This record gives sequence, structure tokens and C-alpha cells, in this order.
Amino acid sequence: MPILRILKFPDPRLNEESVLIEEFGEELKTLASDMIETMVAAPGVGLAAPQVGKLLRMIVIERAVPSEEDPQPPSDPMALVNPEIMSAEGSQVFNEGCLSVEDFQSEVTRYMKVEVEAQDLDGNFFTMEAEGRMAVILQHEIDHLDGVLFLNHVNPLKRSMYTKSLLKRRKKGRD
Repeated sequence: MPILRILKFPDPRLNEESVLIEEFGEELKTLASDMIETMVAAPGVGLAAPQVGKLLRMIVIERAVPSEEDPQPPSDPMALVNPEIMSAEGSQVFNEGCLSVEDFQSEVTRYMKVEVEAQDLDGNFFTMEAEGRMAVILQHEIDHLDGVLFLNHVNPLKRSMYTKSLLKRRKKGRD
């Protein structure tokens, strides 16, 4: 299982909308497995197919969230195919980062609780409820499927300053 290349902002493919997955089979399971391996190696807690150059509506997430009681829980990744937020409530501010956005974190306001409908890798539908950090992870990754980066939720001035700084650093690296 290869580690996939994660696209980095400002790659325009990160702004494209993904298509529904209609065919379930070994190819999809292989992609999910490769995405999980890539997410773990990064390391990250979520990864969307568009981040690895596949405009498909699939995300992988890490369900094992560290807590005070268990700071190093065993890994429990899962794939969600065609995930959709069915309901949401409340509000929370969370400091987010992204594997596609280098060296930047920012507070983002998200729903506190979400209900997501998705399919598993065999095409079976299921519903998942999440709150707190897991709700943030799901919203963040589902945004990727719609071509939305967490930067789109950040203050425009802060986003502009980050973009200019990133482009300047990359230009220096080429000189």
C-alpha cells in the first residue's frame, strides 16, 4: 500500500467539487486503504480523496480521539463514502489545521454536533452522530468534497497574509 502524495494549497484541484461514488469494489477499497495509510503517516486525523488528487466523495477519519483518560488510544480508522451532513446543531470554536495547508492553524467556528449519512466500502448506508472534535473532523473533511478548504472559514485578512507568506517562502525555495 503506497503512501499517496497530498496536494498542497494553492493547488486548484483542492477547489473542485467531487463526484458521487456509484461503483463499489476492490479499486475503491484499495484507495481507502491507501488513504488511511497516508493519513496515519502524515500524521493526521482525517483525509479526503480530493487531497490525494481523486475527485471522489470519500473521506477517511481516525475515530480514536485522544482524551485525558486515554492519551494514546489504539488506531480506529474508517472510510465514509458519499458522506452528507443530515442535521447539525450548536456551535463551537476549534483550532484547525489541514494536511493540505502547510504551517497554518486557525480558529474556525463549526457545529457542535452533526448527524452524517454515508455508505461503507460495500455501498451499505449508515448514519453516524458526532459531537465535539469528531464533529469538527467530519465537517472539515466533508468540506473538502465540496472544494472548500478550512481557509475559506478564516478571516479574509488572516487568509491573505498566510497566502502571501506561503507564496514568498515557495518563491525563495526556488531561487
